[in-house]
Amino acid sequence: MSEDKPTSSCTRCGSRNLVSDMEKGEIVCANCGLVVDELLIDRGPEWRAFTAEERDSRSRTGQGASYSLYDKGLSTVFKADRDAQGNRLNDETRHRMERLRRYDTRSKLDENWRRNLSAAMAELDRMSTALHLPQGVKEAAALIYRQALKKDLIRGRSIDAFVAASIYAACRQSKVPRPLKEISKLSTREQAEVARTYRLLLRELRIKMPVDDPMKFIPSIASKLKIRRDTEQRAVDILRKARKVQGLTGKDPRGLAAAALYMACMDLDDRRIQKEVAEAAGTTEVTLRNRLRGLEETLRNMEREQLSPVHEGP
Repeated sequence: MSEDKPTSSCTRCGSRNLVSDMEKGEIVCANCGLVVDELLIDRGPEWRAFTAEERDSRSRTGQGASYSLYDKGLSTVFKADRDAQGNRLNDETRHRMERLRRYDTRSKLDENWRRNLSAAMAELDRMSTALHLPQGVKEAAALIYRQALKKDLIRGRSIDAFVAASIYAACRQSKVPRPLKEISKLSTREQAEVARTYRLLLRELRIKMPVDDPMKFIPSIASKLKIRRDTEQRAVDILRKARKVQGLTGKDPRGLAAAALYMACMDLDDRRIQKEVAEAAGTTEVTLRNRLRGLEETLRNMEREQLSPVHEGP
């Protein structure tokens, strides 16, 4: 039977309930017992392993391709002193392998874009580790940086600024709460330059960013303030009520989260001063007070609408 067209049903009874027996290399119909196909190719390894350590030691494959490595992990390795069986090489072969390894290293970093990627991915790895970013966000940041490099946006500009801006863009796309201020502190460039580079990325790469939900900032702010769980839940309920009447549209999400938490603290007698809440949220006291007034007015309007009598027609 052709391997390109695998059997999907039994030729005798038409059943699709087929069972693969990889030990015998057969496909058997579970209804009538007909051997539908045989001499299957076993695409698994020829060895067996019973523990994770044994499986790792016998595996002959490397790691998968990764955008966060400058050569995507598809590098060449020359062993200068031993062969594949671990035996020592003679002097002439060892000198030849050393020369090959040296030429290989030079060829990898011979072009400007390869040297650029090598420096950028090292900086990306450092910042991702410091920010505790998931691997998926790190890969997304590396892909954004590679797209900027391909469009020649980095020529004459700072590599570190583009790395920081790519990380911030990847965090926004993945909805991972990492503020620009926190990313800029870990970067070697100033916040204004990172913000300017971020806007350049959005414009030139035509990246559409999702609107931040203020509720995603509640847990991190509450953790810094050591706020009770019921107070945190009260802040989420306040934001949900305000969102029903479009009371969150066009406002800074961090300021809204800080205002909702402060309002919840006042309601449940888990008091915090405005300066503490603003610092934990990474915003200013003026912004906190403005968002607080807006939330209070929105909730008052909701209460009036709920209490107002419904006028029925004659």
